[in-house]
Amino acid sequence: MKKILLDSYGDPAQVARCAEAPDVGEPASDEVVFDVLAFPINPADISFCKGNYRLKPPLPATPGAECVGRVAAVGASVSRVSPGDLVINLDRENWAQRRKVKGDRVIVLPAEIDIHQAAMIRINPPTAMLLLDLVDTGPGDWIIQNVANSAVGKLIVALAVEKGVKTVNVVRRPEVFDELKALGADVCVVDQPGLDTVVAEATGGARVKLGIDAVAGEATHRIASCVMDGGTVCTYGSMSGESIVIPPSDLVYRGLRYEGFLLGRFLDRRSTGEIGAIYDAITRRIMRGQSHAVIERVYPINDIKAALTHAQRAAHSGKILVAPSDH
Repeated sequence: MKKILLDSYGDPAQVARCAEAPDVGEPASDEVVFDVLAFPINPADISFCKGNYRLKPPLPATPGAECVGRVAAVGASVSRVSPGDLVINLDRENWAQRRKVKGDRVIVLPAEIDIHQAAMIRINPPTAMLLLDLVDTGPGDWIIQNVANSAVGKLIVALAVEKGVKTVNVVRRPEVFDELKALGADVCVVDQPGLDTVVAEATGGARVKLGIDAVAGEATHRIASCVMDGGTVCTYGSMSGESIVIPPSDLVYRGLRYEGFLLGRFLDRRSTGEIGAIYDAITRRIMRGQSHAVIERVYPINDIKAALTHAQRAAHSGKILVAPSDH
């Protein structure tokens, strides 16, 4: 069985290697074994390889926050999963050809769903859904987000359009404006000093209820400066690697509410049934063609170094996936 191992933390393409590993073996009574069909390379996976992520397990370590697989065997006490089922896995360490996990840690997907889209269900879609639901918004309300051309950002735009919520989309380069506009983005602007003035002019002075930030550092303050007094600012990523800048006046005088978002923590607050409903809604959106992530290339697991190099290019238009198994 092949799996990806990190023997040290550093440049992902240098420290990650495809290694032969012992098979996971037969499942215990409460476990399932599945063959991994595909996994994406996410920004968090890149940070994990670099040693910058919140989780830094002892080495050697296997990355991989999400994947899709087909069940090969189930334990005697597992009743809701059957051999042949297509599943996503709620646990980590998924950059491997085969996984063994507890039966209650997998979610069964429709057999006819696109495999590559299914590989990207676990993290970005629920993140976008839950971020947009942080405040009560409806038709005509405004939100603002940075890194709007990311997978999460594009999903937020699509979900906002369905709710009638208007979006201000902050990006680093104007070349992505057309792509975002095609998804239904209302306003697109380049991140810059004086962002609040630019946004006020572009929206006609709209009251922005929610600011969504994936950059941290000074970018958080720029997003906050565009949010109305009493509004909410939520940071869910730190692409800059910098500490969040929060002026005391935002809290004391403007009454802004700052939040941090971590998908696992938000899902932990929900029951198994509620989590299942979230992923069921995501699956139905994909099956109806309402949600579709662009895929730039799929690599075999042996080419993990090339895949990681590709995923870190400054300009790429879609997700990089890896197909570990021949099943």
